[in-house]
Amino acid sequence: MSAPTETLAPGYRPHRTLPLRVEAARQLRRRRTQVVAGVLIALPFVVAVAFAVGGGRGDRSTSGMMDVATLSGPNFAVTCLFLSAGFLLVVPVALFCGDTVASEAGWSSLRYLLAAPVPRTRLLISKLTVALAFSAAAMILLPLIALGVGTAAYGWGPLQLPIGGSIGEADALGRIALITGYLFVSQLVTAALAFWLSTVTDAPLGAVGGAIGLTIVGNILDAITALGDWREFLPAHWAFAWLDALQPHVEWTGMLKGASVSVSFALVLFALAFRGFRTKDIVS
Repeated sequence: MSAPTETLAPGYRPHRTLPLRVEAARQLRRRRTQVVAGVLIALPFVVAVAFAVGGGRGDRSTSGMMDVATLSGPNFAVTCLFLSAGFLLVVPVALFCGDTVASEAGWSSLRYLLAAPVPRTRLLISKLTVALAFSAAAMILLPLIALGVGTAAYGWGPLQLPIGGSIGEADALGRIALITGYLFVSQLVTAALAFWLSTVTDAPLGAVGGAIGLTIVGNILDAITALGDWREFLPAHWAFAWLDALQPHVEWTGMLKGASVSVSFALVLFALAFRGFRTKDIVS
């Protein structure tokens, strides 16, 4: 789509088209962005009410994640991440990354963006950068709200570990940040899958639903123990590797393997998205 340098209009700079702030402002005004933020903000309150209705505080002698949830604000934040990591956090990532290009095609505005002219690579980079930024913000928003709600409800204190022992308040914040960072990296494969589907379909729901559906299929395959060691090549196999951070000393092996699998799949899918979109016939 980009013209040779000598034929460019005076003042035209391809790298300045579709600025990130413009794309971010457009996405921020979308109703689905506001709905996702509302759900993530409401979740910690819902969980706190559920614990209040269910009765007493956790017992430190027990080993389950739910049994230490109400011992402190940091414990409550980690519990909310535990409850949402399996599926809830997949949805905003698939939504932000799967809706970004397909929605333009669905509105029949994609061809006008390219005729502006916005180079195809520049368009994808802008949309992908903003989609990943919004996905990261969703990941950060949940533990921040949960930490505030948990501290207000159960007080500030050390992070009590499910296996016994505790981590001081300052280190607990570092562990929560580590867990949140790993969750974001582990969701990169979902983001890449949704983004690739968004470049090959004009139906946003198809891209979002396809990414969520294939993520569910990955979870099902991981549950089939007959696959043996082959399951280690599935991103879903490492979805809860962050639990290794809830030990007196962090065990990095599982998280490093999970991150490498997710990033590897993501790079391939991102490359497919860029390669396919650069030669795609845009008619919508």
